[in-house]
Amino acid sequence: MSVIKQVLTPKQKALAINLDSSIYGTFAEIGAGQETVRHFFRAGGASRTIAKAMSAYDKDFSDAIYGKEDDGRYVTQNRLRKMLRYEADLVEERLPRSNNPGRKYFSYANTVTTINFDKTMKGHGWVGLRFQLHENEDYNEIVLHVKFKENDATSQQETLGNLGVNLIYGAFFYQDNPRKLIESLYDGIAIDKLEIDMIDFSGPCFRYVDNRLMSLQLVRRGMTDAVIFNSEGHNMLPADILYKKNIFAVRGSFRPVTLVNIDMFENGLKMFLEQEQIRMENTEVLFEITVSNLRAEGDIDERDFLDRVDVLAKLGYTIMLSNFSEYYRMVDYFTQYTQGKIGVAMGVNNLLDVFDEEYYRHLPGGILEAFGKFFKKDMRVFLYPYKEAASGELLTSENLHVQANLKELYKYFKINRRIVDITAFNPDYLEIYSREILKMIAEGRSGWEAQLPETVAEMIHERGMFGYKAAIELNEI
Repeated sequence: MSVIKQVLTPKQKALAINLDSSIYGTFAEIGAGQETVRHFFRAGGASRTIAKAMSAYDKDFSDAIYGKEDDGRYVTQNRLRKMLRYEADLVEERLPRSNNPGRKYFSYANTVTTINFDKTMKGHGWVGLRFQLHENEDYNEIVLHVKFKENDATSQQETLGNLGVNLIYGAFFYQDNPRKLIESLYDGIAIDKLEIDMIDFSGPCFRYVDNRLMSLQLVRRGMTDAVIFNSEGHNMLPADILYKKNIFAVRGSFRPVTLVNIDMFENGLKMFLEQEQIRMENTEVLFEITVSNLRAEGDIDERDFLDRVDVLAKLGYTIMLSNFSEYYRMVDYFTQYTQGKIGVAMGVNNLLDVFDEEYYRHLPGGILEAFGKFFKKDMRVFLYPYKEAASGELLTSENLHVQANLKELYKYFKINRRIVDITAFNPDYLEIYSREILKMIAEGRSGWEAQLPETVAEMIHERGMFGYKAAIELNEI
């Protein structure tokens, strides 16, 4: 018998907070977001919850309270965190603990901009909560970035108000289950109205929360198309990372990272940087993993996911996790943020998949529509060769075979250097296959270490990754 999940309305959630006399704090909403506190006023009993509500809509007034940002921007993560901490400190200063025993203080804030008059910018914003679970405990923080999808400013404001209520309720009632908390953020909000493309948990009650796994939840639940985290494991806002940058991407399973992956990346990037006006300083390099790749073995194994990410991070790379099964969707995503040049390194087998019409039957324009998004202006494929095991033949862009009806289209991209061969490859690496390496690891055989970067092999030994620990234990029996 299936259980129907009961979803509380924003009014019911706000009332539940208001009726808890131990929860007390402030609301600060600047920019276009003035909607969250309204739910608490209308629910009844707000005097038990709201110490102060303010709207520093005027920029000069906002600067007078929170100070000016170095970059002059207002809708930023730094601005939001500054608001949260300023308001929480103010509550502590003005409401002595001795007069408020048992009170759990909080500060809620958002700084947003909604859709503009010409409807060319949909709007986005930062939303956050700083809160206590016990009166003498340090504060926790939940910070998230949202992108609006609705075409009406009033609708966006209403959605933002619902989100704010969901965040506050989730923080106090679901803080022990961050996955449920994330899911509850969309209570009463259709998934096509709002995108959450970054979330960050911090504080004592989230000490065991890995924010990379929280990012994974955003993608697997369809709350966003892609998330990015740096080599330190910190969640990054895609717009901050990719805006106006040249982008070089390598897609793979990276299970584990092999010498082939590194050879493809290093030599492809070298060729990419040889293009005019491209320098390392204005280029973002991404190692991309798709959710469909994570599901290749069935359900997503979160430990396996973290192992892959940890290896890439150890090598100093920035990682993007996406739900882009097709390459054209990845490139199309990049062009939302930049008009710079885009390079993608891939193997011959991957390029053959790109030229397989079966992948594009769901598109009205079929493969031509997909290619219009994939081979955009200043996008180039850097092709790594493949050595056929049976024949020993080396496949490159010069001799690979695409479907007969696509040969002329393929020639067009080849002649116009939208597809170029990586020629400075190491031939000794062409017989390295990650599946064979995984099999060797699982069977406890030796010799696989020589096919991986030394750092990667050491990590697998030390942490028992990719079945290595199980294989060793089995051999010891």
